[in-house]
Amino acid sequence: MKNFTYFRPETAEQAVALLDNSWGTTELLAGGTDLLDLQKQYVAQPDKVVSLTGIGKLKEKFKEQEVDSKKVVSFEIGAGVTLATIAESPTLKKAFPALAEAAGDIGGPQIRNMGTLGGNLCQRNRCWYFRDEHVNCLLKGGEKCFALDGENRYHAAFAKGHPCVIVNPSTLAPVLIALGATAQIMGPTGKTRSVDLAGFFRAPVSSKERETTLASNEIVLSVTIPNSGAVNGSYEVRHKQAYDWPLVQATAAFQYKGGLARQVKVVLGHVAPTPMVAAKAAAALEGKEVTEATAAAAGKAAADGAVPLSQTAYKIKLIEVAVKRAILIAAGQKKYWEA
Repeated sequence: MKNFTYFRPETAEQAVALLDNSWGTTELLAGGTDLLDLQKQYVAQPDKVVSLTGIGKLKEKFKEQEVDSKKVVSFEIGAGVTLATIAESPTLKKAFPALAEAAGDIGGPQIRNMGTLGGNLCQRNRCWYFRDEHVNCLLKGGEKCFALDGENRYHAAFAKGHPCVIVNPSTLAPVLIALGATAQIMGPTGKTRSVDLAGFFRAPVSSKERETTLASNEIVLSVTIPNSGAVNGSYEVRHKQAYDWPLVQATAAFQYKGGLARQVKVVLGHVAPTPMVAAKAAAALEGKEVTEATAAAAGKAAADGAVPLSQTAYKIKLIEVAVKRAILIAAGQKKYWEA
């Protein structure tokens, strides 16, 4: 591991002042579950590491924003709140069960107690070519994505038009996008801006880009989730339950009144370089009663347009199943697959 200078600022303003105008020379440290691996793999070799653990503001959790009638209109969660806290919160379990469940499925207890909300959203991809110090892939300044013609069974199923076929590794992102969440970001001037999570991610194609639209001198302060009253559910397909990333993830959120689904949102994870809004799936369910048949139809619609790689065609069926089950979970129907 390359030697580096360690900083532990006490405010967000101090933290952004330490960041550089280009990627690579400075890295942010939250729980460290991703950065330490990247350093040991010689993928990240920063001159400076800026720890966010001393900034109390980032650890503020579940700030309820209310109107005069005391009706909660949104929840704000600090970027430094741990995954375990999110998973175990009675408040979030009630309002956003999909978020609590997704957080509880990440890694093992040790990872959840160290990993943070901001870290989960901003982590680097898990492509084995990218993580191999001996491979100079597209995202490390090379000219080729080796997964296109190589070992790609955990890569994109929606690969058309992508020079780099990673999948976005965040498990919280699809849920937060489906719930209409926004991220509050601070830049070098100390001013903050708000970004819809749906537009927070990008498909990187060079070493000058990351998996998010953050600039190198910006940090995530918090995430705000509107309390719209939408029912929501998340479902993952993975090889094993503990310490594994999903093969496919689906989140569904919709208003459910009179037995009909309205304002439907379906978001897929781990199938494309960014979390993917499945508009066709939402349209297939909109205005319909939630049944096994309509949920299955939405699942098929979600997989429409997939252009898999040589080893990712199996994900198409997984997408259909994950969307179907996420919809049924959101509607409160019995999980027959667990019987």
